[in-house]
Amino acid sequence: MPRILVIGKTGQVGSELPGALAPLGEVIAFGRGEINLADAGSIRKAIREAKPGIIVNAAGYTVVDKAESEPELAMQVNGVAPGILAEEAKRLGAILVHYSTDYVFDGELERHYVEEDAPNPVNAYGRTKLAGERAIEAAGGAYLILRASWIYSARGTNFLLTILRLAREKKELSVVHDQAGSPTWARALAQSTADLLRRRDLIPEHSGIYHLSAAGDTSRYEFARAIIRIMREVSGIADGWASVKPITSEQYPLPARRPRHPVTSTEKIRRVFGVEMPHWEAQLRSCLLELSHTSHRGAA
Repeated sequence: MPRILVIGKTGQVGSELPGALAPLGEVIAFGRGEINLADAGSIRKAIREAKPGIIVNAAGYTVVDKAESEPELAMQVNGVAPGILAEEAKRLGAILVHYSTDYVFDGELERHYVEEDAPNPVNAYGRTKLAGERAIEAAGGAYLILRASWIYSARGTNFLLTILRLAREKKELSVVHDQAGSPTWARALAQSTADLLRRRDLIPEHSGIYHLSAAGDTSRYEFARAIIRIMREVSGIADGWASVKPITSEQYPLPARRPRHPVTSTEKIRRVFGVEMPHWEAQLRSCLLELSHTSHRGAA
């Protein structure tokens, strides 16, 4: 069984990966204390000492707005480090799995984006993630680049937890209705990654970029409404939730421009690897059920 190195062990996806990948091999997980993605020497030393057969990079600079004011650091972590990981993976004969984003697209297409569509990022974060994709491709090893969308989990800082907190603190929330995506639970993404690696014999021949997000898509506004509606159901707490009002992106300006409709087609990964994720609302319900049960246990 291969040694599997997970990078980003404290992140939303990285914290879910060890459990999902444990049946496939010996899993070791690195965080910032073990590897510094802003330091090429740290990356090479950590990989050469660990000697993994599979590297799963779930780390990155993910604060979209802050990347506008820290583009150099974001580029080092998102754009340069993945290329170094890919070079080290190739040297070891290892497979690299790396998570990218639908933010490599400008979101102007009316249809779902396929992998062959030309990227055109509209913010610094998207540009750095695209640079990372191209660095991995240039290394020439065995790899999967997985473009995900709107990742959330029951930990960390994310849209789901922000909505849940504000929905109990305020009477009304204003959420943009003109940005679309496929909300994806970090655990489901980790489990789908494990499903892909169960077919790792296909990866050398089918290395490339794949879209991997929840089935279906929705707006930020409708996602917020679903979070509150489902949490009300599963928690049994019927009252005291905020209402949600739709607004435009222009009414909620942020440092980084967001693509309006960067929704991706996942047909390619289903066709090549037989991997298909559940619908976004089913994933959301599973996450909120767990979150509700955890809250109840904590209160008991």
